[in-house]
Amino acid sequence: MKYDVCVVGSGAGAGPIIYELSKAGLNVVVLEKGPWLKTEDFSKDEMVATRRSVYTPNLKDECHVLVKKNAAGKWMRQSTYSSGRDFWNGNVVGGSSNFMSAYFHRLKPVDFRLKSEFGPIEGANIADWPIRYADLEPFYAKTEEIVGVSGKVVQHKHQEPRSTEDFPYPPLSENVFSTWLDSAAERLNYEIFTSPRGILSQPKEARKSCYYSNYCGSYGCSSDAKGSSRAALINQALETGNCTLLPNSKVFHLETNGNGAVVKANYYDINGDKQFVEANTFVVAAQAIETSRLLLMSKNEDFPNGLANNSGNVGKNLVFSGGGVGSGQLFFEDLTQEEAEQIKTPGVFINRASQEWYVIKDAEFSDTPVKGGTIDFVSEHANAVTKSIPLKWDDDGKLVFGSELKEKMHSYFTEQRKFKFEIFVDWLPNDNCFVELDDEVKDKWGDPVAKIWLGYHDHDLKVGEYLAEKAEELFKEAGLQNVRSNISGSVSPNLQAGGCRFGNDPNTSVLDKNCKAHEVSNLYVTDGSFMPTGGSVTYTFTIYANAFRVADHLVQKLTSS
Repeated sequence: MKYDVCVVGSGAGAGPIIYELSKAGLNVVVLEKGPWLKTEDFSKDEMVATRRSVYTPNLKDECHVLVKKNAAGKWMRQSTYSSGRDFWNGNVVGGSSNFMSAYFHRLKPVDFRLKSEFGPIEGANIADWPIRYADLEPFYAKTEEIVGVSGKVVQHKHQEPRSTEDFPYPPLSENVFSTWLDSAAERLNYEIFTSPRGILSQPKEARKSCYYSNYCGSYGCSSDAKGSSRAALINQALETGNCTLLPNSKVFHLETNGNGAVVKANYYDINGDKQFVEANTFVVAAQAIETSRLLLMSKNEDFPNGLANNSGNVGKNLVFSGGGVGSGQLFFEDLTQEEAEQIKTPGVFINRASQEWYVIKDAEFSDTPVKGGTIDFVSEHANAVTKSIPLKWDDDGKLVFGSELKEKMHSYFTEQRKFKFEIFVDWLPNDNCFVELDDEVKDKWGDPVAKIWLGYHDHDLKVGEYLAEKAEELFKEAGLQNVRSNISGSVSPNLQAGGCRFGNDPNTSVLDKNCKAHEVSNLYVTDGSFMPTGGSVTYTFTIYANAFRVADHLVQKLTSS
């Protein structure tokens, strides 16, 4: 069978394509490298979710090679198999959207014209987007309704324009600490607001509402309240009868016909046998790193440097999320009994954020306005193992054993509660952050793994440190002790974008404004790869919105021809 559309991947960048095109009557086939886990397969097993490669490939089978500077400033390469540092982020149907914390902040108009608004920065490859906020706004609203976003719109000086008055679902239940933050922010004259979340506070169709298990980020959702691509979109696409989902299918080469069009997606099935599917249109949404890797592997006579890469831009200008984290503690002995009991309430969220400094206008920091970022306030993750590991060291860096360790753990788990803040600033694209194919390490199928260069721009750290100072001040005002923060250029695979940026000039971009490859007539890329810059929020909401935008374009194009 020749399909109308073949989609590679099934995460946030793929779900809207699968959903909209299937509902429009097009025959869609989905090739997903990972297994097809259903809602009933997700549990709150800490070892499964965070200590074993259950939702990601075994590093012996498929790893990455990371290249970064050491303390002496020398670039060093190391495979994740040898280091044990897993750089995967969810290889299952629905992708990493199954495991997100689902903070759904929109980008703002300034994010679409970063270079025009704030000017160039030496050493950063900043570019304006080929679309504007107004082009994406209707699809933010569409995502809020279809995927399901809970929250409350609170006006503040950097509040982006909206076509809808509020979110479709009310805010999730909150810990009393949220009101303490509100009061502290009011005393400091800081703007703070309720964080929008891609988690249902009320049931929606077949999906149940959040049941506040206390285990959210890094875990699959047992109620489908979390707006994963699988729960919110793909399940409904399958009900149309127009969607064929093929899990355990690792695509390794997109084949072209010599006339600038893709005709086949070649893949390995669960048994390691080579298979292929044919389609009229191909959409790649394998997450930024693996999308670039696939295009680079899909070289042929017409594309000797990789598919859609005659300009040499595939894999370039990879971006992560800049910033860092901070924390503070409340000790129950310093609170009233009633306050302590309220603070101990498990499961409910903090759901507060500040974008007071989304644009920084501070003469002590800079002579001109500078793009700032977002501060999200959260609870310490409930993972008991994650909490316990740091406790095995004393203040001098020596291991603690036996009764001393048990007492230390008992105190930590019963006498205090830790709260955290997360800083999100733009990760400036630069020449030292990109993806290429490794020339030594292969995966279990014999294909080169992705080599990822993790260079960052010092400007990111300066902005992050400025925001961290503001967040620390708020925590101290709210009565927290041992307040500290860490801003660094270290990266997490959770938030990745770029590598196939879109733009109007084929010489400096891979995709056009509709996310079609400039050099390939029927190839689209709809994960975070398209983003020239990432903004100062988490990416998933914008990836969803843009994929709905591209889906709208494809439905019009493919159903009218």
